[in-house]
This record gives sequence, C-alpha cells and structure tokens, in this order.
Amino acid sequence: MSTETNKVLIRRWADEVLNTPGNLTAIDVLFAPDYVDYSNPPDWPPGREGHKQIVALYHAAFPDFHYTIEHEIAEGDLVVVRGTYHLTHTGEFFGIAPTGKHVTATGMHLFRVDKEKIAEHWCNNDDLGVMRQLGVMS
Repeated sequence: MSTETNKVLIRRWADEVLNTPGNLTAIDVLFAPDYVDYSNPPDWPPGREGHKQIVALYHAAFPDFHYTIEHEIAEGDLVVVRGTYHLTHTGEFFGIAPTGKHVTATGMHLFRVDKEKIAEHWCNNDDLGVMRQLGVMS
C-alpha cells in the first residue's frame, strides 16, 4: 500500500469511528483481526473489542465528540496524526458525573497499517488537560 492509501485509511477511522457515534461496526472493517492497541486503560479488553469499548465510552460521555486531524505524516507502513478533540461532557466518564462543560484537547495517534488494515495503535492524548477542563483536577 502507498503512504497516501494508508493516510486515507486513518482518515476513515477518524470520520467513520470517532466522528460517527454508534458506528462501531466500522472497526471490524478498518482494523485487522489481530489488531493491538497499546493505549487503552489497564485490564481493558484487547483488540478490536477494546477499541469498540473505549470509543463507546467516549461517545456515551461526550455525544458531540469530534476529532479534527490537523497534521498527518506517513512513512512506510506508519501513519501519525495530530488533531484536536471537541466534546461536551453530558454523560458519566470514568466515574465522573456529567459536568456539562465543553472540552477542547489535543491528541496524537501512531498507526501501523498491514494489508490495508489498521494493525497497531499508540496514542497520547492530553488527558490531564481534559480533567482540568472538567474541573476534577487543578
């Protein structure tokens, strides 16, 4: 696959999975059956099921969840995206009662693509900034 094709795959992930609440079946289409995520919380289910659960958790807590890719870089089988999340906290989030607060945070994702599927994922989001904006940390 070309680096441009790999970038299109990752843009599909952002549009079809992150920015389309309830479209968790897209994960089965875009992700390899043996997908590995290195970013989920400890004791989280592995693979596609774990990705479905974390995305569903975010969509339940932040129904207006939207991720905008601002930069993308691809080399070989790797794609990196940096973007901004915009969300409003209207549902429980890891035990935090809804605050109604709007949150803007950044996040970077590194993907490895294999055979036209997302095979591996690493992520670094500004979780501390999210908690501060929610008012649960200073």
